[in-house]
Amino acid sequence: MAPKKSTIVLNVEQFIHDIEERPAIWNRNFHCNKAFLEQMWDELSGAHKLPSEVYVLDDGAEVDLDLGNYERFLDITLHRDNNITTGKIYKLVIEKERTGEYLGKTVQVVPHITDAIQEWVERVAQTPVQGSSKPQVCVVELGGTIGDIEGMPFVEAFRQFQFRVKRENFCLAHVSLVPLPKATGEPKTKPTQSSVRELRGCGLSPDLIVCRSEKPIGLEVKEKISNFCHVGPDQVICIHDLSSIYHVPLLMEQNGVIEYLNERLQLNIDMSKRTKCLQQWRDLARRTETVRREVCIAVVGKYTKFADSYASVVKALQHAALAANRKLELVFIESCQLEEETQLTEPSKYHKEWQKLCESDGILVPGGFGSRGMEGKIRACQWARENQRPLLGICLGLQAAVIEFARSKLGLKDANTTEIDPNTANALVIDMPEHHTGQLGGTMRLGKRTTVFAEGPSITRKLYGNPKTVEERHRHRYEVNPKYVPRLEEHGMRFVGTDEDKTRMEIIELSGHPYFVATQYHPEYLSRPLKPSPPFLGLILASVDRLTQYIQRGCRLSPRQLSDASSDEEDSVVGLVGATKSLRILKIPSTPKNGISNGCNGSSSTSDGEGACGGVDITNGHK
Repeated sequence: MAPKKSTIVLNVEQFIHDIEERPAIWNRNFHCNKAFLEQMWDELSGAHKLPSEVYVLDDGAEVDLDLGNYERFLDITLHRDNNITTGKIYKLVIEKERTGEYLGKTVQVVPHITDAIQEWVERVAQTPVQGSSKPQVCVVELGGTIGDIEGMPFVEAFRQFQFRVKRENFCLAHVSLVPLPKATGEPKTKPTQSSVRELRGCGLSPDLIVCRSEKPIGLEVKEKISNFCHVGPDQVICIHDLSSIYHVPLLMEQNGVIEYLNERLQLNIDMSKRTKCLQQWRDLARRTETVRREVCIAVVGKYTKFADSYASVVKALQHAALAANRKLELVFIESCQLEEETQLTEPSKYHKEWQKLCESDGILVPGGFGSRGMEGKIRACQWARENQRPLLGICLGLQAAVIEFARSKLGLKDANTTEIDPNTANALVIDMPEHHTGQLGGTMRLGKRTTVFAEGPSITRKLYGNPKTVEERHRHRYEVNPKYVPRLEEHGMRFVGTDEDKTRMEIIELSGHPYFVATQYHPEYLSRPLKPSPPFLGLILASVDRLTQYIQRGCRLSPRQLSDASSDEEDSVVGLVGATKSLRILKIPSTPKNGISNGCNGSSSTSDGEGACGGVDITNGHK
């Protein structure tokens, strides 16, 4: 009899110890090994330390990443009430009960919880998300899996809601996976049939079935799903894996989704304008296929093992790269691996990470919290400053750049942030008045704030189109200490953006550097596929040596930059110039202590003492 599969939760450390004590019993009864378990333990023990990104809205609400996807794709501005959670609904109902709105009745899931959900949706559906006009359509994502107990009140609420608003105002699209086993190569429709049966058992019948699959499914499969799921073949939409996510809306259009919704919801859309409306999106999707030249950006972060940690940052980089007609090559670097301690304990990892940093075209240092990996971020900022490599720092990245500059240029070797060292003599970064020590919830500076540009030349201001102010979203608890600002500016660090009171530093730039920019706010939150964030676009353009021409043209890309027609000839010329420059500045690196090479090619002398890599200063020799 074949063994049944089970999921077991156990103390892995103790389990490994038992294996070592009784290897014979272990080998006889199980098919596994100690190395696998140790690897599993390392991953499990560190999993809880790898947070997903928190998306921030204009009003300061911290919400799920899905709302960021909606804002980017639809180019709208959402609010905290656009995020409905069980906790919010229960809190609302309890408050109503406490104030006597239910007149002493027993509060139940049906009708009180379900009514509260429906009322919330009706209210939020009237809130403008683009300009001041009321939305014509409200898209509601009923998350989770049909049948999950935590989602059942919402399912019941929408079962009632379809009769409350009438059929012509309610359309249900059900998303289901159609697996394609490699053993048979035949699409399996049973999961879709089962989920639709479960959904209909709850009183909801789908109008559209969106099938997610690895490859396109044929007409036979569509007809099978249609027969068993009580929908027409034209109501079964297949969204297979595509080379770019930007092709998905175009695929849905080809499947007739617009025509169906126009008729089903009686929207009266003028179909003659559809082609023109989607032309920019078609150009964007086409560019993802045709772009050939690459740009390599190194993201020096603390949570690089988890893809969602920097989701908005990655999207913003992709938007900027496509706008500059470049294919983005991302390199994630764990900032801990850049520190001196790693050089002593794990030299192989240390040199590999530094090698990746040296070979990148540009560097991005994103936000984060805590002391882990901070010194690695500081050293990355130092290397970018000394070697004229384009750098964009965000939130903690700005703080790391300021601390590094104070240590190297002001001679304040103990400069630090009070987040890491509360007793430091030179607190370059301090906690804000709003921050209450020991109370972390709701004490950060969140949401959209105004940044005022200082007088004088500024690359960042030009990238934004030379406005006097700009509004961006924030999420931070610490800020640059204002009393050190005059000394920092005397040595070449320019604070070109502040808050309205001119007490909080928002943007820094470095004099005499091709692109050394850092922002206290998070520009990635407002980046859109067709409107990339200016600081990110500046980083990409500087990384491919096109920023100067872009600014000279009034922040417009030339037809040559937007075309790949002459890319081979242009790259060959740039490569020849770069090679000549490399031959001129390349030096044989001196051997550091212990005879260990630092993993970075080339060397140059600077007046700042020891280089960021440790032991040997580095000239990239890359551009």
